[in-house]
Amino acid sequence: MQDAGNVDNPDVLVAGGGPAGSTIATLLARRGWRVCLLEKDRHPRFHIGESLLPMNLPILERLGVLEAVRAIGVHKAGADFPIDAQRTNTFHFRRALGARHDHAFQVRRDAFDALLFAHARAAGVDAREGAEVTAVEWDERGAARVSVREAGAERALRPRYVVDASGRDTLLARQLRLKRRNPRHQSAAIFSHYLGVSRREGEDAGNISILRFEHGWIWLIPLSDGLTSVGAVCSPDYLKTRRGDREGFLAQTLLAIPQVAARMQGAERAAPVHVTGNYSYACDALGGRGWIAVGDAYAFIDPVFSSGVFLAMDSAEQGAEVVDGALREPARERGLQQAMRRRLERGTDEFRWFIYRFNSPVMRELFARPRNHWQIEQAVISMLAGDVFDNPAVRRRLRAFRMVYRLTALRMAPQALRSWWRRRADARAAFAEDTLQSSASQGGRA
Repeated sequence: MQDAGNVDNPDVLVAGGGPAGSTIATLLARRGWRVCLLEKDRHPRFHIGESLLPMNLPILERLGVLEAVRAIGVHKAGADFPIDAQRTNTFHFRRALGARHDHAFQVRRDAFDALLFAHARAAGVDAREGAEVTAVEWDERGAARVSVREAGAERALRPRYVVDASGRDTLLARQLRLKRRNPRHQSAAIFSHYLGVSRREGEDAGNISILRFEHGWIWLIPLSDGLTSVGAVCSPDYLKTRRGDREGFLAQTLLAIPQVAARMQGAERAAPVHVTGNYSYACDALGGRGWIAVGDAYAFIDPVFSSGVFLAMDSAEQGAEVVDGALREPARERGLQQAMRRRLERGTDEFRWFIYRFNSPVMRELFARPRNHWQIEQAVISMLAGDVFDNPAVRRRLRAFRMVYRLTALRMAPQALRSWWRRRADARAAFAEDTLQSSASQGGRA
C-alpha cells in the first residue's frame, strides 16, 4: 500500500508529531498504510512531561526504540513522596502488584520526541516538520479535506482517515466545539530546568520527587546532562498572586519549601520559566466518521502521577487498531471507537480519582502511613506504574482503597470538609496566561 509519491492522498494523515502522533504513525505504516505525519514545529523542541511510567516500556519495546530511549534516559526506580525534612516515602515500582517492569525512565522531551519522530520516518512515514494543519473539512460523503500551511504555501491533502495527535492544541476538538474544561479540577503550572539540583543517593537518584505544599505540589525530575526539571502545579488563584516576573515567582515558590530549598542550594536555572493554565480537560467525543483523537488531543489530566506520555502512547496503540480496522472494514469503525473510549475512561478514571484528592488531608495521611492490607499499597504502586487498564486485580484493590479513603475521611471530617470546599473553589477559578500555547516551544502541535 505504500507509495511515497502519492503524498497528497495518503491513507492516514496524523496531525502532531509528539509521542502520540509518532507512535500511531509508525504502527499504521507497519500495517502497510500510506501515512503522512505533520508537525508544526521542528525537532528538537522544548516540551514538559519528562517522566515515563513502567508501562511505557512494553510500548517502547514493541516500537523497537527501548534501547535507544534507555541510552538517553535516566533510570527511574520509583516515586518519592517526602513527608518532612527527615522522612521520605518511596514507592518502588518493583513492589507493584504482579510487577512486570521494575523501572521507567526520565527523559528530556526534546530528545525523546525527536527520536520517536525520526523512528516514524525510518518506518516509512512521510514525516514533515514545519507543516501546520489549519483546518479539516468533510464533504457530504464524509471525505476529508485537510488544509496545510508549509514553507509559506497553502496546500490541501485528502486522506482517507485523520488522526488528531495535536496535543493540548486539540485541533479537531476546538474546531468541532468538543473540548470541555474539567468542572471538578483546575490547576496551572510554572516550571523550568535547573543545573546543580542535588539528587538522592543510590538506586533512588533518578526518582521523581513529589512534594505537597499549601497551594499545590512540586515536582523534581532528574534528567540527563545534570539537568533537573522543577515545577509547581498550583491553584490558579495562587498564580494570580504573582507580582513581578515569572522567574522570581517560581524561585519564591520553590525556596519557601524547606525540602526543595535544601536540594536547590547553589542550583542555576538553565531554561526559560514557562507558565501554563487550564490544565485539565476532556472532549465530548473520541472520534467520528473518518477521524479519531489520541493523547492530549482527547483529554489531559493533572500530571501529578506522570501519566501524560504513557496515556498518549497507549491511546496511540489503541488508536492504530481502530484506524486499521476502520480502513479495512468501515462498518466496524463506530464499535471500535466506542470500545477504545470505554477502555480509556476505565483507566483514566483511576488516575482522576486520586488526582482530585491528592492534596487533601486524607490522602496526605494515607500516603504518609501506607499499609499493604489486602495488597492495597501494591495496587496503588501499580497505578503509579500505569497498570490500570487491563489488570482487574489492581482495579479491585483500588476500589478497596477508595473505601479506606472514605472511612478515613469520616474520622477526619472537619479537615476533609474544608479541603472539599477548597477544591470546589479551585475548580471554578480560571487562569489565562500560557507561555506554551502562545509560543513555538509548545510541542506536539499539528
